[in-house]
Amino acid sequence: MAEPIDALFEAMRRASPREVWSRGVELARAEAVRGVDERKGETILRVTTRGGLLCPVVALAPDDESWECDCGSREAICEHAVAAVIALRRAQREGVPLPVGDAQRGHIGYRIRRQGAELHFERVVAGARGEEPLTTTLTAVASGRAAGPRFAATQADLAVERALGSARRGPLPRGVWPSLLAALAGCEDVTLDGRPVRASSGRVGFAARVEDRGPDFFVQVAPDPRIQEVLPHELVRLSDDTVCLLGEAGLSGREREELLPGRVIEAGRVAELVTELLPELRKRMPVEIATQRLPDTVVLPPRIALEVEARDDELRVFPTLVYGDPPRARVDAGKLVPLGGAIPLRDEPEERALTRRLQQDLELVPGHRVAFRGAEALALGERIRRAGAWTQVRGRGLERFRREPPLAVRFSARSGGFDLRFVSPGSDGRARRADAQGVLRAWQAGEGIVALEGGGFAELPRGWLEKHGARVAALLGGAEPGEALPRALWPDLARLCEVLDTPVPADVAAMRRLADRVAEGAPETALPADLSAELRSYQRRGVDWLCALRDAGLGALLADDMGLGKTLQALCALRGRALVVAPTSVLPNWEEETRRFRPSLKVGLYHGPKRALDPAANVTLTSYAILRLDADALAAVGWDAVVLDESQAIKNPTSQVARAAYALRGAFRVALTGTPVENRLDELWSQLHFTNPGLLGGRSDFERQTARPIAEGNAEAAARLRERTRPFVLRRTKREVAPELPPRTEVVLHVELSEPERTLYDAVRAATREEIVAQLAQGASPLQVLEALLRLRQAACHPGLLPGHDAESSSKLELLLEQLEEGIAEGHKALVFSQWTSLLDRIEPLLARAKLPFTRLDGSTRDRGAVVADFQREGGPPVLLISLRAGGTGLNLTAADHVFILDPWWNPAVEDQAADRAHRIGQDRPVMVYRLVSENTVEERVQALQKSKRELADAALAGAAGALTRDDLMALLD
Repeated sequence: MAEPIDALFEAMRRASPREVWSRGVELARAEAVRGVDERKGETILRVTTRGGLLCPVVALAPDDESWECDCGSREAICEHAVAAVIALRRAQREGVPLPVGDAQRGHIGYRIRRQGAELHFERVVAGARGEEPLTTTLTAVASGRAAGPRFAATQADLAVERALGSARRGPLPRGVWPSLLAALAGCEDVTLDGRPVRASSGRVGFAARVEDRGPDFFVQVAPDPRIQEVLPHELVRLSDDTVCLLGEAGLSGREREELLPGRVIEAGRVAELVTELLPELRKRMPVEIATQRLPDTVVLPPRIALEVEARDDELRVFPTLVYGDPPRARVDAGKLVPLGGAIPLRDEPEERALTRRLQQDLELVPGHRVAFRGAEALALGERIRRAGAWTQVRGRGLERFRREPPLAVRFSARSGGFDLRFVSPGSDGRARRADAQGVLRAWQAGEGIVALEGGGFAELPRGWLEKHGARVAALLGGAEPGEALPRALWPDLARLCEVLDTPVPADVAAMRRLADRVAEGAPETALPADLSAELRSYQRRGVDWLCALRDAGLGALLADDMGLGKTLQALCALRGRALVVAPTSVLPNWEEETRRFRPSLKVGLYHGPKRALDPAANVTLTSYAILRLDADALAAVGWDAVVLDESQAIKNPTSQVARAAYALRGAFRVALTGTPVENRLDELWSQLHFTNPGLLGGRSDFERQTARPIAEGNAEAAARLRERTRPFVLRRTKREVAPELPPRTEVVLHVELSEPERTLYDAVRAATREEIVAQLAQGASPLQVLEALLRLRQAACHPGLLPGHDAESSSKLELLLEQLEEGIAEGHKALVFSQWTSLLDRIEPLLARAKLPFTRLDGSTRDRGAVVADFQREGGPPVLLISLRAGGTGLNLTAADHVFILDPWWNPAVEDQAADRAHRIGQDRPVMVYRLVSENTVEERVQALQKSKRELADAALAGAAGALTRDDLMALLD
């Protein structure tokens, strides 16, 4: 029969990988195995590794065919266990004992000594020759890097070294001792002042006592009586010579600070003492009650109390956790607050269960007041009714939140307006109404129910709203409650009446017919007797359209292309006392054209520091800047007509100038612009809000119901907008109405950057891309991101525009100079546009050196009229340098037939305005528009982006829209 050691040997060989078994054989042959002890059927052996630092201990149990090694290997078997079983089997077969110990190796011992208020710690190597101090790390000695006695280390010794960290000997920091004691617990040779002790990672126990302290109570926790002495760093020696930490019995840091010296609890906080502190202490230690004054306690189940209140269309609920019915205590922020009588003992597990149930069943949290509307409020009310005995409901708020029969629609039209009611027959037979605006808000928000007046909720008439809700919302949004429906919305009201088969009031029907006629072609009207101009056919149609709207009490947005004579058309429709607001640069044009075309009208200029209104003036001219400054004075006058020229100046509805324009009182309101939409559709809203307040409803409603859907490509929303605005917006392009204009040819001149320019551009591009990605991640708007592209655009034009860089010229300016020299030699005049005056500054010396005469117009020009006249005269300078901000609108520069745009950008309307300075009525030569675009730069990507911006403007007046997206922005950098 095989010996147990043979069976263990075979079991271990089967379990061992070949390479592990080979290493174990080498260790056994090197006689690295030493016997240590025999205990309870186990043979304990120590294996000396090659490095000599660690001597793993192996326990072999032949009878159980089991083994264990403390080396920490994660494998099923290690080379130490293999070496041990080979050596033990060989020794038993040869009948000789295994070598015991190693005369050359000692073991690690640990010495703790008290020195004053400190504990000093030292490691020694104890062997046959006594003890030698160990002053460096085990690894340093074992590897030979430091001198020291030979030793056989264990895993526990390594754990001690890890716990010591950078400390070696002497007084140790207080924070080292907890982990050091845990490591020393596995070591055999530990002494305290020369006395053998056993280290432990445990902590001693505590006991608590409650006694009277005057009118209050005193609670103290004292150490366990087994403690013989307290050592430095809160170590203690117990009666069995165990050294461990002074225990806290699971006390928190704050409890330890309060309860070890003792804590006074005021009589008013006795509930906290009897229901929280003492039950918690009893779980951890004995508690002695040495007072007769503690109040009685009672066992009551906790419950959820719900205070329910109805306010307007909100259901407000305040849940609390209470004990008793009526409540004797409530739990507030985790503390028990007595409400009278015996104090309930807390059942915290049940409190947690109720809190979870409150969250799961009602989605509420104790102590947090909530408010719900609509379907959510109804659903919560129904869940509360089903909750049952674990809740206590107080208040009558649920009575208002009940479901009533669905709403029916009652619509009728009247003179100048309409009545719309949504009525539920009521479950009790009493009809209840719902607010019409509330019904539409609920429908637009995707809700299915709405609150009724007097309580209850009813289902929306979704089918009716899907068919007619958008038109009704527009009508309701066009006037403040109690005010008359704006006349501009009467055509919409008539169309709704027809769809609903409801009689149309006579005045509403008449307005519908007028709007249709105006949209198709207004009837001819008499021209002013003093008119000294011959109108073109399209201008005559524009005058008829303006006068028809004027006579109907409606406003007009004339959005003809630049250069088609909007000023003349507006002058023909003026009568009575009129106010004209225009950019400062355009005021001389208005003054000149009024006196030229309507000589009988007296013109008053309200401008300059000594400005004053002339009551006798037929036409008062002022600027947008003055409108903003003198808003109250201009709004105090009841004007017969108010004209906003270049009305894109009020495109931002929140600006001061826009608010000042809205406040003007004018019987006839006209807006003139060649670019009704540049960036966003709310620019159109702002201008139409001036001409016909209420036509497009409130701004937020317009954004939600019209602008956003159009930007997302909703063709139906675009069609509704065009239908509503068609009678009040007139837009003609030059191609449509002025075929006699000479052709306008647009050419892109491609610029190849020089090698230094390309290197600089690529560096700026890398930095800009990183900045834009970060901005988009933080939720920046597209326009904010476009501003970040400023440096990149400048790098594509001229290095000198960038901070820290300088250059006399650039590839783009050299190409410009070539084109100008060639064109001027052929007898042409040219406009050179840039958004940056600093770029114009760099062109001037180049023109001077080339002996090309030029003049300049920008924001600093004082006598703009003189500059324009000088350029326009025959023999005047052939080049006009002009900034887009100063010369993009209102100027007639038909002497030029070449236009150079140096820095194209994403908004095509800006470039169109620049080109229209030359390509307008009065021009008799073909116009060439040159865009200088640097190759492989952001300027090339702009060309595609301009297309989507044109589509956005078209959406308001003719077609579908494109939107500026994150991908568009990133494409500019590709």
